[in-house]
Amino acid sequence: MEQPRSSRRTRRKTLMVPFSIAGVQMHVPALRSNLDAVVHRLDIVVARFPWVNMVLFSELALCGPVHSQPVALPGPEEQTLQRAAAKHGIWLIPGSIFELATDGLIYNTAPVIAPDGSVVARYRKMVPFRPYETGVTAGSDFCVFDVPSVGRFGLSICYDMWLPETSRSLTAMGAEVLLHPVLTGTIDRSVELAIAQATAAQFQCYVFDINGLGPGGFGRSLVVDPSGTVLHQAGGGDETIPIEIDLELVRRRRIRGIHGGLGQPLKSFRDREFELPVYDRSSDTAAYLNTLGALEMPGQS
Repeated sequence: MEQPRSSRRTRRKTLMVPFSIAGVQMHVPALRSNLDAVVHRLDIVVARFPWVNMVLFSELALCGPVHSQPVALPGPEEQTLQRAAAKHGIWLIPGSIFELATDGLIYNTAPVIAPDGSVVARYRKMVPFRPYETGVTAGSDFCVFDVPSVGRFGLSICYDMWLPETSRSLTAMGAEVLLHPVLTGTIDRSVELAIAQATAAQFQCYVFDINGLGPGGFGRSLVVDPSGTVLHQAGGGDETIPIEIDLELVRRRRIRGIHGGLGQPLKSFRDREFELPVYDRSSDTAAYLNTLGALEMPGQS
């Protein structure tokens, strides 16, 4: 007698590990530490949403936009956050903080803290918002990290995403979720939202674009799925955004295409039949860019 097909063929079964991320849109002061408020808000988030596995705050949520009092990393501020992450057993990306390095340089740095309280990465913003973010040194290393049994995450900060090469690098390194804390309180927030949505579709990944309030921005945080579909856009008030992600959806989109059969941009880039001389600084392809003048604060015309 013929055996059932299921007994003749072993089928690969994929079991999704549930994983949820909460973005926190909250007030950020300009001239004092916000550390206690961040820790308190973390307590509230975990109490309200105990199923959340990771919490993401906005850019400079710990200290605000003024870098007059940078801190050392590691240091007591980071240790407080480590204890808070370990207390709740969650992944914590507390936004960023102005870091005073041992050589005296100042960086805009985001720690990545694991559920056991260890710091698994510190990402230094690679594209400071110049000429406005004066006095802040650019980082040089991309940041990806793995959540065991879940997937790979990439971290960028605010203006980084305006250069799509940063997101391309992170996703080429395997990032399936882009964590993107921002501090945007300017009238180009709508443009930034369009960039975040396009990034999710272009690189077939989740994007968590989390802004602050007050001196820390005027909100409108955004979460986008790997088809470019907006899952949630916050308003201009205090808000917590807890969303369960599906990394199998990312993998399906990258293999089969957006919406299950349309564009496959990552593979198209991989299989391109041309090189990009614009990235060769010695090439004259980008000579036009040298006609644009210095990167400096505009004056009155």
